[in-house]
Amino acid sequence: MSKKKKVILIISVLSCVLLSFIGGQSYSKYVSEVRGDGMAEVATWNFRVNGQKEEVQTIQLESTCDNEILDKHKIAPGTNGSFNIMIDGTGSDVGINYNIKFTNESTKPTNLKFIYDDQEYDSITELESILSGTIQANDEEKAKILTIYWEWPYETGDNENEIGNNDEIDTQDAQNIATYTFNVVVSGTQVEAQT
Repeated sequence: MSKKKKVILIISVLSCVLLSFIGGQSYSKYVSEVRGDGMAEVATWNFRVNGQKEEVQTIQLESTCDNEILDKHKIAPGTNGSFNIMIDGTGSDVGINYNIKFTNESTKPTNLKFIYDDQEYDSITELESILSGTIQANDEEKAKILTIYWEWPYETGDNENEIGNNDEIDTQDAQNIATYTFNVVVSGTQVEAQT
């Protein structure tokens, strides 16, 4: 590009800038800007099981036995007891979905039964889906106590033959099972917010 053309281009650009400044002044308007700060409080999370923040606990039925006839820390046909799972979301500003799993179950006596909400179950793992639930964010009471009863009936069966067979099973279980334990794993997850 020639020197003359560059000078003309520069003069044209400067003229446009000068005209827009002068013209802009004659058509100006009031402009004001208001600024604000955005703020949101973060919801509090609090979830405890049996008073502890840790989520895994071992249950030994022997320690929950109501029968005082047997030696401490033993179960046998004719014994029963109960244990609690206490779930507490007090202080949490969000809803909590709690999920209960039973893991590391050692050999269970065959005729030992579990009872929850007046229903009888042959296995502790049958209770997992029934015990899981939700504590809503707006619930007045955010603590729940789930009481699970267990019993090893003295005699089981509807007739002499069944009772005799179950007595043999109970005897074999008593000879082969030293302890019966399982872990309770309770996990809490925030309820997904609805839009």
